[in-house]
Amino acid sequence: MALLASEAPEIGRPCPDFDLPSVDGGRCRRDDFDDRPVLAVLFLCNHCPYVKAIEDRVVTLAHEYGPRGVAMVGICSNDANDYPDDAPPRLLERWRAKDYRFPYLVDESQDVARAFGAVCTPDIFVYDRERRLAYHGRVDDSWKDPAKATSRELAAAFDALLAGGRPSADQLPTLGCSIKWRRER
Repeated sequence: MALLASEAPEIGRPCPDFDLPSVDGGRCRRDDFDDRPVLAVLFLCNHCPYVKAIEDRVVTLAHEYGPRGVAMVGICSNDANDYPDDAPPRLLERWRAKDYRFPYLVDESQDVARAFGAVCTPDIFVYDRERRLAYHGRVDDSWKDPAKATSRELAAAFDALLAGGRPSADQLPTLGCSIKWRRER
């Protein structure tokens, strides 16, 4: 497991387009969320301990902020051949078990991860109404233990955007496992 910090893309950069299959058999596109003032795109997976550590907090945020206008989308871009826990049937099991309540998509080609500049799991990108990057950072200040978190940075970004403002410019990167890029076979 290689620990990486997410890289800082330019705030204000447009949200890349995507059209991907969902673990539940549907499809999901970026433009499906045009009616929502905030779009959060999270690169996730099943096997990463960093994702597992924040997963319940992300699900809680989805339940809390979904009704307020925040659309969340999870994307798994890991190579499922080398990481079978990240294969679509396993992703579907976890999606159901955790009651994500947001689409969980599969980026088999890994083109979407590259377009976003995602490098690790989790890697979180939050876009405003115009689909410009407004926040690229962590969920809170305690990746491992939610009881030790003293700030809810992702929630604060949602609150600022929903109020018509901007998130703090002080955005700290997420920490996580590297995206598992496909090897040439």
